[in-house]
Amino acid sequence: MNMIAQNVIAPIPPRTLADTGLNTVLMRDILLKTMFRTNMDTVSGLARLICLPIALTQELVDMGRSQRLIEAMGTLHANSGGEMGYQLTEGGKARALDALTQSEYYGAMPVPLADYAVQMRKQSIRNIQLTRPQLMAAMGHLVLPPTLIDQLGPAVSSGRSILMYGPPGNGKSSISNGIRDAIGDRIYVPRAVEYAGQVIVVYDPIVHTAASEDVEDPTSLRKSGNRFDSRYVWCDRPTVITGGELSLDMLDLTYNPTARTYTAPLQMKASGGVFIVDDLGRQAEPPQKLVNRWIVPLEESRDILALQSGEKFEVPFDTLVIFSTNFHPNQIFDKAALRRIFFKIKIDGPSQSDYLKIFSLVAKKRGMPLGEAALVHLLKVKYPTINNVYANYQPVFLIDQMIAICDFEGIPYQMSPELIDRAWSNMFVREEAILH
Repeated sequence: MNMIAQNVIAPIPPRTLADTGLNTVLMRDILLKTMFRTNMDTVSGLARLICLPIALTQELVDMGRSQRLIEAMGTLHANSGGEMGYQLTEGGKARALDALTQSEYYGAMPVPLADYAVQMRKQSIRNIQLTRPQLMAAMGHLVLPPTLIDQLGPAVSSGRSILMYGPPGNGKSSISNGIRDAIGDRIYVPRAVEYAGQVIVVYDPIVHTAASEDVEDPTSLRKSGNRFDSRYVWCDRPTVITGGELSLDMLDLTYNPTARTYTAPLQMKASGGVFIVDDLGRQAEPPQKLVNRWIVPLEESRDILALQSGEKFEVPFDTLVIFSTNFHPNQIFDKAALRRIFFKIKIDGPSQSDYLKIFSLVAKKRGMPLGEAALVHLLKVKYPTINNVYANYQPVFLIDQMIAICDFEGIPYQMSPELIDRAWSNMFVREEAILH
């Protein structure tokens, strides 16, 4: 990983139940539901599941005992360091079932929304200072004009929105992924956030990559549990990539009516990281409508979400949004929308010299020897038929086609004008009427 020198301030572990910022009844009920659903019966095991220090977990267990919801089993676990075992009383089981009818959520204690907002400010994507060497290293596998790095560098370092546009097949998606790779540090992602007594799950193993040292077992809990609040996960800065499947409802809270739980929308999961909207203009909803949804977040660094009750609330919007499209911006946006997208960068096809660089790099990687007669034929005969318009995807396409032909014919990998012609015929579909 290309680590950027940045000191993200860790969230401090709570020393008291009040430090969690949560209502004690909410915490008690999450503990009861966790005991009911997992059958975990030791304090150290429960501490690991609810992501609180052992002392605070013991305090919650003692609270449950005083309310006759939890009872000691009167036996010590030989394999748990001689820990006392605990179980739910009949009253505790009834309370757990009642709490589960209100919300199936159990496990990690959530982080209050206000505390989450404070942590996001400490690890904002806008705090990143990306240097030219870092960006060049992440883009090293791409042949790009120097002027493009001049534009991309300030755009990424600003943490503001970027629109990349231009003809298809010229590496907009690869550049987006390179930007993601260049931003190489880590942040703290909350497992869940609490607002108005409702729990919203944020951490998603599909989106978030936990740091390898974040191993949780009872031993590591005792050794390193005080490094940071374990209600958070130490992760690589997240990246969410969407394409033609993106719809407006993916940008709203997802409510599961059966489990009565909320899941954070995509842009909230991408907080502190990158949100890539690829192939803008291929979605079911018009691009203008999609961008209108982002206007307030992009301008004010805050998003508005709504609970099932209709109550609206603010969450931090701290995401580098990269829009990528094959359409000209004036075709899909009005001027107001374009004004709100901070950087607009055209990604054109390569020059002939850059095209030849890409062609030779791909050929070398694929083990295909370059043939001078084939290249002359390609540049002097084939490309004039399409007005000498080069695209980054074409060398890969042509070379892979020639490799497939050589494999089929049982001949060594080679280039020739004839093989170029056969490969070229598969790159474009001839305009013709098909009789039905």
